[in-house]
Amino acid sequence: MEDFGLYAVFGVNGPPQRLLSAEGSCRVAVAVPPSVRQVVLFSSGPWGQRICVNAELDDADRMPITIGKLTPYNKCLSWEQWEEETWTDSVTLNVTLEGGNLVKADGVDPELILAVKEYTPKDTVAPLAARELNGKRKRERTSEEDGNENRTTKRGEEENVCPNGGVEKTTPVRKARGQSKVGQKLFSSGGDATKMKGAGGRDDSLLTANGAGEAQGIVGRTPPQSAARTKSRQAKTPTQTAPLVSPSGRWGQTLCPINAQTAILIGGQGARMQFCKDPMWKLCTEDMSWVAAETLAEGPTPEARIGHTAVYDPDSRRIFVFGGSKNKKWFNDVHILDTQSWKWTMVEAQGKVPPLAYHSCSMFRGELFVLGGVFPCPNPEPDGCSDSLYIFDPHLSIWYQPIVTGDAPSARSGHSACVMQERKIYVFGGWDTPVCYNDMYMLDLGLMEFSAVKTTGIAPSPRSWHGSAVLSDTQFLIHGGYNGNNALSDTFIFDTDTNSWTEVTLPQLSVPRAGHSIITMQTGGHHLFSEVDEVVDADSGSRTLLVFGGGDNEGNFYSDLTIVAVEELLTAI
Repeated sequence: MEDFGLYAVFGVNGPPQRLLSAEGSCRVAVAVPPSVRQVVLFSSGPWGQRICVNAELDDADRMPITIGKLTPYNKCLSWEQWEEETWTDSVTLNVTLEGGNLVKADGVDPELILAVKEYTPKDTVAPLAARELNGKRKRERTSEEDGNENRTTKRGEEENVCPNGGVEKTTPVRKARGQSKVGQKLFSSGGDATKMKGAGGRDDSLLTANGAGEAQGIVGRTPPQSAARTKSRQAKTPTQTAPLVSPSGRWGQTLCPINAQTAILIGGQGARMQFCKDPMWKLCTEDMSWVAAETLAEGPTPEARIGHTAVYDPDSRRIFVFGGSKNKKWFNDVHILDTQSWKWTMVEAQGKVPPLAYHSCSMFRGELFVLGGVFPCPNPEPDGCSDSLYIFDPHLSIWYQPIVTGDAPSARSGHSACVMQERKIYVFGGWDTPVCYNDMYMLDLGLMEFSAVKTTGIAPSPRSWHGSAVLSDTQFLIHGGYNGNNALSDTFIFDTDTNSWTEVTLPQLSVPRAGHSIITMQTGGHHLFSEVDEVVDADSGSRTLLVFGGGDNEGNFYSDLTIVAVEELLTAI
């Protein structure tokens, strides 16, 4: 049987080159030649006890352009220069093997430095010609994409541009050093929810307003609304060598509570359209401290992504991560984190479910109910929204579509879904270009029947990418979001007994934000402190609302943690 090996192909004409073998170093760094604009990494042979291969494509400053993993279930990765706009002429591929019989010298694993054997076609006279050819290919491809984009715009079908549409392809991502950027917003204006560039793929959303070295967001505090932009311009992006004590600013992440003391943060995207290099954190609610958790769990961790969902099953004590997107990649994989063994596994599921981002995912009787979301459509058609319901059964590792009756919600993404009294799912808002919604639907989980909910009171304005959380058996909260022009800061509570909306106003929830995470936790008998060290709640077993991250469409990314006692919210009605 063939021994395990890790290989790479550099360029479209390059031969496979072995980087790692069964008997050798477990780390390697390869300087990619300037003429190479495509890299493919793959494994061959039995994996044995090997867990995964971590791969990083770094720029000249050792800043990751993109990060990926090879696993026994995902044995190939590829990168192209025109998909990774931060690709420069000085790119390094860093590869690390985890698990198996690793060979280390004196207890230290040396890094093997390799040189790429470039392949020069017979009709190419110099590396410069190859670089010019690649540049020409990129320009031609850009022109074609621009043409498709213009055709789509003329048809008035800018549907779901945010996840990977044509408009964002023309937005420059990285300029030469010292050259300032034009101020760019996370969501572009125009009254069209589809103009939020970056809700899925290369997320032109939540960009910094002033160049690559500018702020990543206000770290650790909720900025005053009037000073948010000023502070973000003054702050500097922390150096990568300094250890982080809290998550970096981001949006599109998930925050998943697993018990009264712990919540898990996964994924997200921050400044300069960079996927977070600190993708996983553990929040300890006893003192509201953060612990970097990327290296705590074994097994193949999910690839960096945005617009995914993470749901905790208290019976099996597992977190289920599904879907999302990264640049031009879309996911329909299911990753499971066992919170007892702290080990990741990736499910080889049967049945079919499309790659989805910005869907909703609810847990009911041990199964995942996935509704709506954005999925990729073949060019030149724009990406579309789903109106389908898919169910994943973890016991059988199978996807299926149930028979659903009644008045179902239209296709949408960026909506919210709250499970109430373990028998109903309430779906609110979302968007499907060019419409933003503020309607409400209810799925009866016993009858598997949808119905439109006729509400009273002043309902929230149409929005997507808002936050939602269950407050009690009959009440849930909607906060913030994006309305096609601006990030929102208002808060509403819906009562399922009376089908009525009530707006509440609290200073803690006054900052506009979208793509943030909201959870409620049954915190224990300890004191919670606000950002000014005032006691927020000291009662045993009280429910607490936690709000993390998001962005304001003005170039700011937040990493603050806002704490509100649920009792305070309910008494504000």
